[in-house]
Amino acid sequence: MKKRELADGETQGPGKKAKKGAKDTSYISPIRYRLPSPKPTDFDPPKAPLLTPITEKAGKQLYETTEHVYNRKGFRYTNAIVDPRFPSSRYHRASEVEPFESRIDFKDAGSHMIFDDRMLASSTEKGFRLARANVGAREGRFYWECKILSGVKQDPMDGVGQEGGGHIRVGWARREASLEGPVGFDAYSYGLRDVQGQKVHMSRPKDFANSDFCEGDVIGLEITLPSLSLHRKVVDGVYNKAVDVSDDLDPASSGEFPDIIRDRVPIRYKTQLYFEQFEYSPVKALEELANPNPAVATANTPATNDPPNPNHPEASLRTLPFSNIKIYKNGEVLGTPFTDLLSFLPPASKPLPQAGARDGLDDGTLGYYPAISTFRGGAVEANSGPNFQYPPPDLTTSHNATMPSTSSPPPQNPTTKKPITGTHSRLRPMSSRFNEQIAEDITIDIIDEVDFWAQDGEEGEGAGNEQAPPSILGPVDPKALDVVAAAEEVGDVLGVGTGIREIVQEEE
Repeated sequence: MKKRELADGETQGPGKKAKKGAKDTSYISPIRYRLPSPKPTDFDPPKAPLLTPITEKAGKQLYETTEHVYNRKGFRYTNAIVDPRFPSSRYHRASEVEPFESRIDFKDAGSHMIFDDRMLASSTEKGFRLARANVGAREGRFYWECKILSGVKQDPMDGVGQEGGGHIRVGWARREASLEGPVGFDAYSYGLRDVQGQKVHMSRPKDFANSDFCEGDVIGLEITLPSLSLHRKVVDGVYNKAVDVSDDLDPASSGEFPDIIRDRVPIRYKTQLYFEQFEYSPVKALEELANPNPAVATANTPATNDPPNPNHPEASLRTLPFSNIKIYKNGEVLGTPFTDLLSFLPPASKPLPQAGARDGLDDGTLGYYPAISTFRGGAVEANSGPNFQYPPPDLTTSHNATMPSTSSPPPQNPTTKKPITGTHSRLRPMSSRFNEQIAEDITIDIIDEVDFWAQDGEEGEGAGNEQAPPSILGPVDPKALDVVAAAEEVGDVLGVGTGIREIVQEEE
């Protein structure tokens, strides 16, 4: 992990100077911070939000969540905890908060949204708001379903929908999608309207189901994304339609894994710790695509010159081959309203330009997330599985990657008409991503720890443990805690040059 390769093939050990003639060993590393000493409460697991009863929908009590930080423009917040086993990363690592399952992320939701105690049902009495799930899809095939609790009511006589219970929209949304609007509002989300079952992307509703989605209906949403290996070919501009005619790579055996770089700093809010990291934001090319200006329709812009495609000169306008979204209603396949979804790996996604933000980095959160939007009393209950009311026939419930999903034939490549046989072609419940994301966070936490330890070296002349009293930390090697004193010196030796920034935490 994060080796320093020398010109003669040897590996440079931590804290050792490179041999003469060694090639440049600089690489991208997360930004480092000099942090204040943790408080005893920082070692406690994060707490669930405070729930205040608001209303009931279809027999479900809905609550307002408080006493937690919300994602704000330009930044994203995830739970953190102090762990003395991570001395080189200044003790902080990722953590989770109840409920421990695939669910709606109450921190990643629009204002005035309310939820049930399991964070599965959602509603609002205001205008359209959006809430994303706490797990996202980056490659492969995934499925989730949702039940309409309150919305368009079906007339028992003629089956025609009658308004009265609010409205809902459901779909898939990227990290850049606005939380203060419905799914499908911008170029970063794909949604379905309850009215006439229309599909919506960039606020342009188009006919799809030709029937209303009414109270009691269960809507299933399936997404197919190509492997990250093929995805990187697209965003790197080397995708060749004539050569890359299939996407049957097994991500686990391709030998290619993304380099996850998380520029984040722990902050304290109402006695709890959170990681604050830069959020990805809308880019100009997709803003022009979603909102073209008629006065400059002939302008020389990427959006007007060439429609989105896998080889578009603008990375954010490149689309993913073999990607699509399929829709089910009460177990019946309605069709595939969206194909060739927009790519999301950097440089297609970028953070908001601001001090400290760096372009071209993948922090591991990029992808398409299950998303729910509600309007003036509309309510939806999400179900990420594995127990669905209407499971698709080829759904994989086993976690054994070597087992075929079912006896049904695998999906076909739309170009070659040949079956796609890679592991990522198995249709899986979205719930399976919850444990995977935890494993990914643990892995990247360890990689960052090893990276920082390699920068700091094994020896230092710091003042010892200045982070917390020994009674809290327990038996930790003091040498491993002298990370700040040696960090900048060793960083210069290794060619890292990231430096360490001073942070002062203040409770809000």
